[in-house]
Amino acid sequence: MKKWIPIASGLLAGFVAATISFADFSPKAKTDTTASTKSNAEKVYVPFGEKDDYYLFASGGHSGQMFIYGVPSMRKIRTIPVFSQDSATGYGFDEHSKKMMGGYTWGDLHHPAFSETNGDYDGKYMFATDVANSRAAVVDLKTFTTKDILKVPNTAGPHCAAFVTENTEYMFLPTRFAVPLGQKYESLDNYSQSFRGVMSAVTFNEKSEKLGIAYQVALPPWSYDLSDAGKKGSADWAVMTTYNTEEATTNQEINASQADRDYIVLFNWKELEKMEKEGKYEDVGGQKMIFPEKQKGGIYLVPVAKSPHGVDVTPDGKYFIASGKLAPSMTVFSFEKAFKAVANKDFAGERNGLPILNYKSVMEREVNPENALGPLHTQFDDKGMAYTTMFISSEIVKWNPKTGETLDRVPVQYSPGHSVSAEGDTVAPDGKWLIALNKIAKDTYLSVGPSHPESMQLIDISGKMQVIQSAPVDPEPHYAQMIKADKIKTINVYPKDKNNKDAVYKKDDTKIVRKGNEVHVYGIAMRSKFIFDAKAKRPDVIEVNEGDHVFIHLTNIDFDEDITHGFAINSYDLNMEVQPGQTNTMEFIANKAGTFPLYCTNFCSALHQEMNGYFLVKPKN
Repeated sequence: MKKWIPIASGLLAGFVAATISFADFSPKAKTDTTASTKSNAEKVYVPFGEKDDYYLFASGGHSGQMFIYGVPSMRKIRTIPVFSQDSATGYGFDEHSKKMMGGYTWGDLHHPAFSETNGDYDGKYMFATDVANSRAAVVDLKTFTTKDILKVPNTAGPHCAAFVTENTEYMFLPTRFAVPLGQKYESLDNYSQSFRGVMSAVTFNEKSEKLGIAYQVALPPWSYDLSDAGKKGSADWAVMTTYNTEEATTNQEINASQADRDYIVLFNWKELEKMEKEGKYEDVGGQKMIFPEKQKGGIYLVPVAKSPHGVDVTPDGKYFIASGKLAPSMTVFSFEKAFKAVANKDFAGERNGLPILNYKSVMEREVNPENALGPLHTQFDDKGMAYTTMFISSEIVKWNPKTGETLDRVPVQYSPGHSVSAEGDTVAPDGKWLIALNKIAKDTYLSVGPSHPESMQLIDISGKMQVIQSAPVDPEPHYAQMIKADKIKTINVYPKDKNNKDAVYKKDDTKIVRKGNEVHVYGIAMRSKFIFDAKAKRPDVIEVNEGDHVFIHLTNIDFDEDITHGFAINSYDLNMEVQPGQTNTMEFIANKAGTFPLYCTNFCSALHQEMNGYFLVKPKN
């Protein structure tokens, strides 16, 4: 049973009378029997003592965080702070994370991507981008903590990574907004001449756990949306979608939807890498910048229906799939045909110095599922079948990329943007599960006022598609990745680091050292007390002078799984976390004189309440 809700769309001529099909999940519409409901419950039930089969890493959007769920239970396990401060863990307050954040207090986290080996998730690292402040980050999956954040120059809003190349050689960051290089002031009247979109080739050094930039590419002043890296025979290539190829500077809802087609950018990263090594670039703000209108080869345009969103490479690496957001069809493109068109210079003109491949020469087939509207993003199962989110008709459609045949469809609540299948972006997806990441929840959960949580719906794809579980998420995920749980090897405690000059592992080594107006505290946290100077009359007290520059180096010497301590100073707006075996540092100016209790913020023992002390600040006079 369905509700048909008419909407008026001012987006495009021809969509004035567009309709949205919302599934009706009211009690009257339910046809599930008690037996089938019980069967679905059993599919998602993870008994006490057992664990989920998969981790789900969902982007936290404008929260700036990463949300971790277990699948199939859909239980939320953890929030990893990445681009935004997190008072619960002290992220953005301790010295390391504060420096990483570079003075920013929030971010807009989009499109997480796992590190890969031979095109498969290796469970080592997770990468993400910040649209708000043009940053990239890497998360260590041994500790589920952010290791490095890179501010990406010459860009404005890197929307997504190209789901790292097959051996994590690069993570490509196309920019969502076109700006003048260096983001210098320029009149919008000069948009087409002076503005650029930029793609950055970001590298990751696993030994130092640092991100860097190998080179950048100055692209036309369009918006670059989603991207994907090739696989197997297409592994040297990658694809990304564009919109606003009209180069509109205002009222983009209308002005950026004038042309019938936008483009997929098809590029050979090995060729670009070669250009960089041969010095075929210019220095722009200290960055190596390749200008493709000057250095020919390596980048081509493929026409696609207007305003595309997702572009997705099939697991065998033979095809890439894309469609316009408001189109009724998807297009399957052939890498082999594209390579042949490049070799034969089968071009249909050029834009901004970039050759346009002939659409008919590259296109394998157009796929039109009946009454399906708004295809956005495609995932795959273990048999190579495709699952595409339909934003307007609020459903997931299963189809065969090799024949175009529609195989199944299931309604979701409502307006799915992305979806994620088990290991769905690898050369070997698992099948079994798919999760719809829905933009709208409406009346799915208990009311919390005008602002509703978004929803993630778990779909069993092992047979006929069936929605069997729904979980709220707030805010909406801008993509997710699902990985086998046994691929991730976490640690339980941090090992002792003899090279860390700030670490203290014995109470007799604790001390408070003054260097002029600098005060360094080398302390320990243990159940259920702090010790800052074991030789002092009151070892759990820190006393400084007003105006002192204070460094508190705190080591958790409880080498015991799950015994985390916190450290906060009352009325000083400071908190940090020290996990078992970890040393963390808090740096601040003691700018308020007085008596301030300090305490453990993370429950650690029966005497957790008694784990406190005092921070005493002598007035200047």
